[in-house]
Amino acid sequence: MDTMRGRLLVATPAIESGPFLRSVVFMLDHDGDGALGVIVNRPLDSEVDEVLPDWAGFVNAPVCLFDGGPVAMDSALALGVIADTAPPLGWRQMAGRVGLVDLEGPLPSTGDFAGLRVFAGYAGWGPGQLEDEVEEGSWLVVDAEDADLISPQPETLWREVLRRQDNDVRFWTTFPDDPSAN
Repeated sequence: MDTMRGRLLVATPAIESGPFLRSVVFMLDHDGDGALGVIVNRPLDSEVDEVLPDWAGFVNAPVCLFDGGPVAMDSALALGVIADTAPPLGWRQMAGRVGLVDLEGPLPSTGDFAGLRVFAGYAGWGPGQLEDEVEEGSWLVVDAEDADLISPQPETLWREVLRRQDNDVRFWTTFPDDPSAN
């Protein structure tokens, strides 16, 4: 089985409602035991300083919490894209320059991260579940770029990721938000 770790799942128009509608998910882990990721294009109204005041100064714009997925919404996890320096304490590599950040660990130094995001909850799949959803056409699996995880305009990420693909999936960006109103 090829791992999806470090790649993006992009919801296709087959997902018509629910928490994954037009979502972009960064895959943190994927193996025979299942898969784990965070939705990277769903900013919430809650500010980081309301929940983790010490970390607010390290989060890039928009400085808010993100809806990471429907599992464990009462827990927080952070992803950091490291700068061109040595990895800071409390950072664990997931893929390339992207890693999980220990929110209970030491605060980073200014300049340690090119960007940092804090997520409430995560997305999870049981063994074989995600593979079945990809097979049935619910998800497109594409390469991730560091900038995807720290985009200053996360609301536009779904369309941006689709537009940069080199096949006909680019046309999905023209689907109306509500096809029944078309």
